Amino acid sequence: VGQRSEVVQAPGARILLVVAPYYRSITDMMESGAHAAAAIVGAKLEKIVVPGAFEIPGAIAAAARIATYEGFVALGCVVRGETSHYDYVCGESARGLMDLTIRDGLAIGYGILTVNTLAQAEERADPVRGDKGGESVKAAAAMIALKRRYAETA
Repeated sequence: VGQRSEVVQAPGARILLVVAPYYRSITDMMESGAHAAAAIVGAKLEKIVVPGAFEIPGAIAAAARIATYEGFVALGCVVRGETSHYDYVCGESARGLMDLTIRDGLAIGYGILTVNTLAQAEERADPVRGDKGGESVKAAAAMIALKRRYAETA
């Protein structure tokens, strides 16, 4: 288990959770961790649901164009199957989110689990064991705080 980073506050930040609930039991655990982390960092969460992990970047891009969120959190789970579909979904959703981060300067917490088994997903999603939902909110909060700091010095 890796070390957890310092928790950075982002008081009053509006963060949009974009959830792909294909594996609902997994994303429910991640959402639980996300809400607990939001309380810790002082952020307010809103939620939308999309069909799958592949659709998350497009939903974030659309929301960023029309709404005033300071950050976004992508929550989903992709389990490796017998075809190459897994590789395309994982690679393209990650690339899409990174493009939004670099090109558009969005603060995005990456909480799309890419695993070989549901047992791996359960461990990573569980707020007590892996807490990837909470970690994703904390990552978004840290990036929001950084953007706020840069805005103050501009």
